[in-house]
Amino acid sequence: MLGWKLLFHIGNFSRLEVWSRQPKADSSLDGRGEWGSVFARIYRHEKDMATQIVRREEEVATLIAAGQALTDGVVLLDENYQIIFCNTTAEMQLGLVIHSDRGQPIINLVRQPEFVDYLQAGDFSRPLTMRFERNEDRVLSIHVLPYSDSRRLMQVKDVTQTDRLDRMRRDFVANVSHELRTPLTVLSGFLETLQEFEVDRDERSRYLALMSEQSSRMLSIVQDLLTLSSIESAPPPDTEPVDMISLLDKLRRDAEALSAGRHSIVVESDGQGDLRGSEPELVSAFTNLVANAVRYTPAGGTIRLSWKAGLQGAEFAVQDTGIGIDSKHIPRLTERFYRVDRGRSRDAGGTGLGLAIVKHSLSRHQAQLEIKSTPGVGSRFAAKFPASRVAGIQ
Repeated sequence: MLGWKLLFHIGNFSRLEVWSRQPKADSSLDGRGEWGSVFARIYRHEKDMATQIVRREEEVATLIAAGQALTDGVVLLDENYQIIFCNTTAEMQLGLVIHSDRGQPIINLVRQPEFVDYLQAGDFSRPLTMRFERNEDRVLSIHVLPYSDSRRLMQVKDVTQTDRLDRMRRDFVANVSHELRTPLTVLSGFLETLQEFEVDRDERSRYLALMSEQSSRMLSIVQDLLTLSSIESAPPPDTEPVDMISLLDKLRRDAEALSAGRHSIVVESDGQGDLRGSEPELVSAFTNLVANAVRYTPAGGTIRLSWKAGLQGAEFAVQDTGIGIDSKHIPRLTERFYRVDRGRSRDAGGTGLGLAIVKHSLSRHQAQLEIKSTPGVGSRFAAKFPASRVAGIQ
């Protein structure tokens, strides 16, 4: 009897020993007598553990998916700044590949001096703004946050657009100051001269004429700034049809008045369709295009206004035989106060804001400005409108 019990216990113990080498929740692991309760507790424990492991794996997968969904880059670093994890955004921003770069020191992979110095200094009270050596247009803001004792979380935010807008704001303020300083300096100088010196009637009349010219220039700049500001802050434009036949006739008359007989003004229209939108904004945009064509086309040249509309959309275009524009300037023409030739632009009477007004007016009407130009041959500015902005087409 004693021998049989000993064999019984040895057999159950052997089963337990074999199971312990590869433990898992196995319902076939059972026993009799006191071993039955032991095996039952082990089975329940392993089953609970397996359930917890699955739950934790699901939670980890969810956290990783959330990290991958972030629009900011995230990199987890250990105490030696070796990469533990990074999301897809960080891979694209920093040129990392997590499958091969995990465990690598990040300073071996992102080698820009300011980044290496930032990590080595260990002062993370302020973020690092980093421009890429190979692509200066791309700007990243890097925050390093301590977590879990000596580990670090690195947040990488693409601030390229913010940086570009900030530079545009600074350039805008500088340009406004520059554009207004010149006429103000002229006015101040003439006023001082008239106050301190006796001048004859003819000289006085010449000074007053120049002062009036500079005052008008400042007034034009302020008016264009106010127009641009009102367009940017205005509610979405109307969808009421604008009579394009009448508008083309007005633009022709404006062009002839500005030209004063120095150019040939041609109007081409298929006679179809009208535009849905804000008439004052469209008039402002088209008038600026016409005025630019007159300003920068030498006497004897031709200015062509064209309008065509169809089921696919519409196009208003102004084509001239003027001085033309080098292709390198075209992407920046709609920036505020951007000038291809500052001296020539001032002599022509432009404020440097006309094409910025055109761009904003057209974008509010879901239209695009297409610019084609060849130096010495001429330019073509075309406003292309979607079908949703065209009325009266059958």
